[in-house]
Amino acid sequence: MKASLFAGFACAISLATSTWAADCTPSKWGEGDELGSANLVSPENTLKAAALIKQGKSQPLGIVIDSNTPAFPPRSLSLQVVQPNQQGGQKLDAFGYPGNYNDDLLQTWVGIGSQIDGLGHLGEGGFYYNCADEKEISAITGLTKLGVHNIPPLVGRAVILDMAKHAGKDYLTAGEHFGEEEIKAAAEAQGVSIGKGDIVLFHTGWTENTLESDPTAWVSGEPGINVSGSRYLASLDVMAVGADTWGIEPVPPAPGDGAFYGHVILLKDHGIYILETMNTGPVLADGVNEFMFVLGQARIRGTVQMIINPVALY
Repeated sequence: MKASLFAGFACAISLATSTWAADCTPSKWGEGDELGSANLVSPENTLKAAALIKQGKSQPLGIVIDSNTPAFPPRSLSLQVVQPNQQGGQKLDAFGYPGNYNDDLLQTWVGIGSQIDGLGHLGEGGFYYNCADEKEISAITGLTKLGVHNIPPLVGRAVILDMAKHAGKDYLTAGEHFGEEEIKAAAEAQGVSIGKGDIVLFHTGWTENTLESDPTAWVSGEPGINVSGSRYLASLDVMAVGADTWGIEPVPPAPGDGAFYGHVILLKDHGIYILETMNTGPVLADGVNEFMFVLGQARIRGTVQMIINPVALY
């Protein structure tokens, strides 16, 4: 009886293990790793990126957002500016300062506008990056693992691939997509190489041409990278993938691709960060497609995403 019980128990373990293995891929950086491709940040790579600063210029890669900025539903933002304890002309007299001041209250989803997607954002089969189980990390008070607050400053070489220019258009339209073949061709034509630890940004012209003129259309669809492209960039060990669109993948999705499945490939399977709604146009307008990228996001414990404003230095 003991032998049969042990055999049954072993079989159950084997079955559970095979199911677990099918649903997740352990990180190449080891058990317990929560940083993913941020492990590629290094003094050597930072110094190489700094060497790209030729003109001494900087450019924000984040867009300005407000309560009217369209976002993936039901996300929204609400800002209030207040003058606490100053009603009726009262003056503040705390700490010996008899003056007046403004404060602000912000109620917002942090996945709005320019943002970084952390490794706990999209998963599959109940698992997230490095086999983190949703039942163990997804607390309503904040992620217990993979929180964006863990991410060190992302510093490295960034490149922009102008996919609109490659297609001979001012901007790509909703549902247009590009994959490995188009990425390779655009990189060659534009003199861009993609290396390990790079931040790769795609310019489609979508935000520049539709956000202000037709915000409803902007958030209802988008061009972007298809599954083939996501797998190709993952094979190159890049640090992050971003675009001047709100979700980086095409909406509607490319034929045969799952909706937003590139998120799963990049975040869950490879620990590669996603940067959305990047303001790539002004950098390209300066004749630059290779630069030093610097990001230090707000460190609110347990967040899944965060509003960001990375800086391009060149």
